[in-house]
Amino acid sequence: MLKRLVGTGAGRHGAASAVGGGQRGNGIVQVGRKLPYPRALALLVAILSELIFLFRLSVPAKPVFDEVHYLPAARTLLALTGPTNIEHPLLAKELIAFGIHLFGDTPFGWRIAATLAGSATVAAVFALTHLLTGRLRPALLATALALLGFTVYIQARIAMLDTFMVAFLLWGIVLLAASARDGSVARWSAGSVLLGLATACKWAAAPYVAAAGVTFLLLRRRRWQRRWPGLRTVPALALLGGLSVAAYFLTFAPAFFYTNDPLTLTGLPHFQWDMYQRQTQRLPAHTYQSTWWTWPLLLRPIWYLYEPVDGAQRGILLLGNPAVMWGGLVAILALYRGWVKTGALRLLAPAALWTFSVAIFAIIPKSLGFYYYYYPASVLLCIAIAVALDHWRTAIGRWAELYLLLVFALWLYFLPVLTAAPLANPAAFHRWTWFPGWV
Repeated sequence: MLKRLVGTGAGRHGAASAVGGGQRGNGIVQVGRKLPYPRALALLVAILSELIFLFRLSVPAKPVFDEVHYLPAARTLLALTGPTNIEHPLLAKELIAFGIHLFGDTPFGWRIAATLAGSATVAAVFALTHLLTGRLRPALLATALALLGFTVYIQARIAMLDTFMVAFLLWGIVLLAASARDGSVARWSAGSVLLGLATACKWAAAPYVAAAGVTFLLLRRRRWQRRWPGLRTVPALALLGGLSVAAYFLTFAPAFFYTNDPLTLTGLPHFQWDMYQRQTQRLPAHTYQSTWWTWPLLLRPIWYLYEPVDGAQRGILLLGNPAVMWGGLVAILALYRGWVKTGALRLLAPAALWTFSVAIFAIIPKSLGFYYYYYPASVLLCIAIAVALDHWRTAIGRWAELYLLLVFALWLYFLPVLTAAPLANPAAFHRWTWFPGWV
């Protein structure tokens, strides 16, 4: 099934263009060497990521940060007792509840579903980079950056909503982009469903559905005969909208079986309005609040944990790897410059995706922002860096390897406060707080 949905990515004509461009390299997928079994490599990436995320998953053995909100909501869904945490849709909390059902109400059970979502996210980074470049090397580089970039690792080991949203979102983008090659209705439909499921985790994914439709129209207008061949415009948009909306609403099914205050068909629209009111209400100030423009600059990360727990002082700092986060900004600028000079959509795509992921938070009506809202954009930076390094690989040469060594060195340096390892004393945080805003 995965083979049919994603496509070969390197068929008899090499890595064929996803949206046209062919030999000129102007499409979203560049012609490259023939790659044996890229789907098997994507699966291997997911398995290795899962093994990494599972290590010491039960530490700390207490709820961390927003787990205090989502674990009670997951337990409520598991017992079907009544509505809880109704400011967000249900799917991510349902998946957390499924992990608890399978492995018990323990730290491992709380977080196991998040590890699977994190592994799927890393595999999607591999797949999307492969689609953009048609080459194995940049796809593996993006994978390494995602694993060493801090944010995926931390979010894959905590029961929060964003991890699930990004996994569905990235795979939705992968399948929609892959369908551009041959107009596959199956891939387009599956991608539409996944975008709906991403929205069912968190409303922050909803703008991507609209963006997918607009992108489809723009690319079809530019070279319609070479993009999504055989997939007509009106049916494609109907599938995108209809399947994403249907998938979203189907995830509310468990709420119809609550013991107390069950959801009804007439109450479903009101539930959406109630969620909107709660998400846009004016909230009191928070210690770790920050505005959207500060996130790319790493001005205000979040300590998910810093206290004595499990017999030792421990900390978890949600911070992007500085080499990836700041280096990614250089890559974004380079990609835009390269696109202006060459018109290559494979350069524009990751830069535009990152820009969109940040810009939506400058528009949506929320009174408070937090660094973890930057999580989707932080993952897209890994793809942008890999695409940029691949495009200018001749000029960059061995500097790419030195850059990866720097990323790895910083990962080792910050590892104790990524993994909640025992720290020397309560003042140990000074070692990793480079700036006053990091405290």
